[in-house]
Amino acid sequence: MASSPSALSARIKEQARRLGFDLVGIAPVRPSDHGEFYRRWLAEGRHGAMAYLAREDAVARRLDPQSAWPELRSAVVVGQSYYAGGGGGEKETSGPAAGGGQRGRIASDPSRGIIARYARGRDYHKVVKKKLLALLRWIEEEVGHELPAARAYVDTGPVLERELAQRAGLGWFGRNTMLIHPRGGSYFFLGSLLLELELEPDAPFAADRCGRCAACVAACPTGALLGRDANGAPVIDASRCIAYLTIELRGPIPRELRPGIGNRIFGCDVCQEVCPWNGPKFTQGRAAEGVDQAGEVGDDGGLEAAPRLVDLLAMTPEAWDAFSRGRAIRRAGYAGFRRNVAVALGNWLAGVDEPPAEAVAALVAALDDPEPLVRGHAAWALGRVGTADARRALEARLGVEETEWVREELSEALAQAARKP
Repeated sequence: MASSPSALSARIKEQARRLGFDLVGIAPVRPSDHGEFYRRWLAEGRHGAMAYLAREDAVARRLDPQSAWPELRSAVVVGQSYYAGGGGGEKETSGPAAGGGQRGRIASDPSRGIIARYARGRDYHKVVKKKLLALLRWIEEEVGHELPAARAYVDTGPVLERELAQRAGLGWFGRNTMLIHPRGGSYFFLGSLLLELELEPDAPFAADRCGRCAACVAACPTGALLGRDANGAPVIDASRCIAYLTIELRGPIPRELRPGIGNRIFGCDVCQEVCPWNGPKFTQGRAAEGVDQAGEVGDDGGLEAAPRLVDLLAMTPEAWDAFSRGRAIRRAGYAGFRRNVAVALGNWLAGVDEPPAEAVAALVAALDDPEPLVRGHAAWALGRVGTADARRALEARLGVEETEWVREELSEALAQAARKP
């Protein structure tokens, strides 16, 4: 079907909304405006252990998709909300709620593990990509031929999706490095469909509406947000971010960062929760724009927002498989998730005068875990408990432990326990 770029663009946007996307815009495919910043960020090691971000072939494609696919011309950028209410309700996540400074009753219970909002429902990669591929098939029918160079990406491909979204008019980069929509806030998954079609681009979102607000920088529990650089770009040290530490990092969590994780066992929403653009006064704006308040990849996905830490550490591999199947939380892996839970237990029990026996027993059992990663973090947690039972368990494990790193954790934990009053 012959069609002008303007008419085809309008129809594509209509179809994207029919498929359930809350935001949609179009940007030209061209080299990134932030190549120098991105390379400097990598050179400074801000990406931590995420080596895939620094691979030269991947860097080249992120900074200029046309270097790999010269046929590409336009990017259809979509956003799907995973916001499902806020304030001080039973499902509020950890950290201060935006606008109110009050934490939800479950979130304030350190015996429960907090799971980031986005991971409570079905795996967003699959949900959003399925819709993007449906949109691609529809576009191919509209233009009357296949688009063999087309690429659909949801957070895993070599594209700078937030930059594409900003160029497509969907929002600006906040100080928390998230893309913020002026009426929808930042609780969005982004996806992009790169096409070998000339479409009419939207005007880029040029304004920076954070102003002088730096609430997210001040609230970050581990100091991962570094403000803006001399050129105004927001900077994050991903190697300190709780989302990185509990999901992307495969090895031990640095000891000095463990206390700041609190009871967050998968991801972190603090920088979004304190952001005024996600505050209650914008909820009506979301509804007015048709933004889904409880999307299929949000809180209504059936995963409890804050399960008991003791129950989580007691999960068998089979229970973990059922718990994580079809969800983004699976990315942490069984051992990585147990590592996170052990840290959260240590943070909880460090502030308890009489640690519950079942919680201490769960950590003692974890000292015999087949994975050194779990044993080491369980040792750290027991060092923070510091009871006589904890010390005896640590000493017994030290007598048989063969992994040097775990032995170091055991020794450090015993020293910490000895300092407890």
